[in-house]
Amino acid sequence: MSDNQNLLAEQRRALILDEVRRRGGVRVNELTRKLSVSDMTVRRDLDALARQGMVEKVHGGAVPVGEPSAHEPGFEAKSGLELSAKEAIAKAAAQMAAPGSAIALAGGTTAYALAQQLLEVPDLTVVTNSVRVADVFYNAQRAAASGGGPLTGAATVVLTGGVRTPSDTLVGPVADAAIRSLHFDVLFLGVHGISVEAGLSTPNLAEAETNRHFVRSARRVVVVADHTKWGTVGLSSFASLDEVDVLVTDAGLAAGARAEFAELPPELVVAGEQAVDADA
Repeated sequence: MSDNQNLLAEQRRALILDEVRRRGGVRVNELTRKLSVSDMTVRRDLDALARQGMVEKVHGGAVPVGEPSAHEPGFEAKSGLELSAKEAIAKAAAQMAAPGSAIALAGGTTAYALAQQLLEVPDLTVVTNSVRVADVFYNAQRAAASGGGPLTGAATVVLTGGVRTPSDTLVGPVADAAIRSLHFDVLFLGVHGISVEAGLSTPNLAEAETNRHFVRSARRVVVVADHTKWGTVGLSSFASLDEVDVLVTDAGLAAGARAEFAELPPELVVAGEQAVDADA
């Protein structure tokens, strides 16, 4: 009997660990309902997982153990990760940029991949706080000019000022003031992490504030993020999932995360697959 009980406990803890990793954190009362066990049983399971270093206990629940929430990898460190996923996401997201529209493009390696796809969209006005993204448009325009022909997708790029982050974006009061005075048809936003409870988050406090202004200034918010971002929680949340109109991700998104996202407001677009509208 004791062996069976241990097996059941291990199965239950595996389910709890999966839930914590997928969602970026869970509450005790949610787990009691999901597993049909008592609060005391869930708390014992969380204690056991915490002792093994698998989760970190917080008030009322648990969160994943991983990189420190304030750790911010640099652009180069992230640029070689999930390349095929980022390319697929970029191609799908570029279809949401209408010719002649005003768009905002925040920083990050997925936004960088998207910028290269947007070169084919005519007459865009692009506002970005990413040095890398601005370089994509500048270099394409310079190459077209030196070749003697116009660039079909020529864009006006306004590089907002500010303090440079490890991801090569400019943030802070100068950038925030510039963004507050503008209005965008669409914001394309890469993120450090996405979870149900924390929403969109980043390790950089100043970048979080700048992203808040981006979100407030856009009529439509499109998040571009590969599947590895799901369940990751950075130091500072800057938007809830209610503020997102579309999430564009890749086919690597787990079935459990897809099912969970079906209950949330944003439209889910999986690159290479048909869109799934959560309101349908």
